[in-house]
This record gives sequence, structure tokens and C-alpha cells, in this order.
Amino acid sequence: MHANTSYEITPTTRYGDPQYRPASTTRPVILPAEIPPGVDWVTLPNGARTLAYTHPAPAPAPAPAGQPIPAWAKTTALLAPTVGGGIAAAGIGLSYAAPGLIAMSHALWSAAALLVAAVTAVPLLLRGARRAATGTGGRGPGPTTHITQNITATGLFGRANGTINNR
Repeated sequence: MHANTSYEITPTTRYGDPQYRPASTTRPVILPAEIPPGVDWVTLPNGARTLAYTHPAPAPAPAPAGQPIPAWAKTTALLAPTVGGGIAAAGIGLSYAAPGLIAMSHALWSAAALLVAAVTAVPLLLRGARRAATGTGGRGPGPTTHITQNITATGLFGRANGTINNR
């Protein structure tokens, strides 16, 4: 028994031992086809290679069966890159459209200013035309018409009656 191993190696023949066999004896050659199943070449701790019975390698464990992927997860996984691509395309489109959008913004502000000017100028022009037609010359109020209305009704949904007086 060796000092650093817990087993004893006892070969059936001792090659190179002058008492049993001379050193000139050649070792037998074993072809790989002659090695029976369960026997394989092993390297011992002292470096010597020999044939030995080996334990068969354990079969690999079967892969655990996974649960099926839910439909909502597949839909979300397919939808996420599509939405991201759409947002990216919109950003690129806005970057190309930015000069036109700026010009359109200036045009809208100009149109709004023109609208405000028209809303203010048209009544002033109409008032001036009315004064010129009545002959006041713009120095004071001209002749005015007074209208008086008297409306009466009974109840919430009652019929209303009224009179209009022109003076």
C-alpha cells in the first residue's frame, strides 16, 4: 500500500522485474477494438497508464419542461419594437419637417395678426361710411332710432306676447 493512497495496486504481471520477467520482454499490444465495454485506459496517481473498469457516465438530466408563453407576453414582445420604431420614425419625420413647421408657424401668426386687424378695421370703416352717408361728417352723433320692446309671458312654458315701438 502506498503512503498517499488508500488502495493497493497489484498487477497480475510485473513487467521489468528481473525475477519474474526480464526487461527485454515487450509489453502486449491491445487494440481499441479488443477492449470490452466498461473498461477504459486510466492514469494512476504515479503517472502509469493502465486498463481499469470504469463507471458509466451518468445520463444527462432531461431539460425541465417550461411553461408555455402566454399570448399577451408574445403580443407585448412583438408590439414593443414596433411602437419604438414608430416613435423613432416620427422623430426623424419631425426633424425633416422642422423648417417647414417653423415657416408654417410664422404664417399662422401672420394670419392671426391679419384677422385681428380685419376684425378691428372693418367696424371702424363701416362706422365712417355710415357717418358719411348720414351727413354728420364725423362731428357728432347723427339721427338715431329708438326701439322699445314689451314682452309678457305667463308660466314657464306659456305663450309670450309683445309689442315693438319705433320712435
